[in-house]
Order: sequence, then C-alpha cells, then structure tokens
Amino acid sequence: MQRADRVAEAMRDELSAILRQEVRDPRLPPLVSVVEVRVSRDLSHARVFLSVLGDEAARKDAGAAIRSASGFIRRELSHRLRLRIAPELEFILDQSIERGIRLSGLIDETVRQDEARHRPGPDHQEPSATDRKE
Repeated sequence: MQRADRVAEAMRDELSAILRQEVRDPRLPPLVSVVEVRVSRDLSHARVFLSVLGDEAARKDAGAAIRSASGFIRRELSHRLRLRIAPELEFILDQSIERGIRLSGLIDETVRQDEARHRPGPDHQEPSATDRKE
C-alpha cells in the first residue's frame, strides 16, 4: 500500500468526523457520507467523493455548506493528520448510493409483481401423482 493510499484512507475517516462533528452549518444534512478520497502522489490535491441522501435541494444545500466550510475543513484536516502541506480539496457529490437504493427498490418491486403474476388463484389445485403423465 502506497503512502498516498494510506493518507487517503486516513483523510476519509477524518473528513467523516469533521463533517459529522465540527461543521455547524444548518444546510448540511445529517446523512452526508464520505464515500472515497483520491489523493495525488505528492499529496497536494485530493478529490473527496460525498454521498448526500435527500432530494436535489438537499444536495445543493450540502454542496453550498461544504464549499463555505472548505477552508476550515482543509485546515482542520491538515492539523489532525499532521500534514506539512494541506491538500487542496475538491468535493464531488457522488450519487452511487442513491442510485443503488433506487435500483434495489425497482428490483424488489419487479420481484413482487412477478410473484403476484405467478401466484396460483384460490381455485387452483395441484395435480395429483395419478394425474401426471410419466
């Protein structure tokens, strides 16, 4: 595991804690998750992928809140990780978790419809062993 990978993992953990405990912006919904952090080799840049559960307005509000607090987040992160250079953070809203939830719901609905379509009615009787042709 390279140093950039270890730093990215530590950044993900610390960013989650900072967003959850330190950022006091009412626009930031409680369900914000740091999905992934990708760090450049020289540790000067980091892409932070965030998931925000909620509607489009909640995502926009979360983006505005994070942009507003980005200087604080960057400073706090470099303090906690004891980095000489505070990486420039690029926050990207990732919708993969929401897409997964929506797809899971669609699959569940399709399974329910399929089961209802193939469910035998009240007049249905299973054929007996003598009725079956061998």
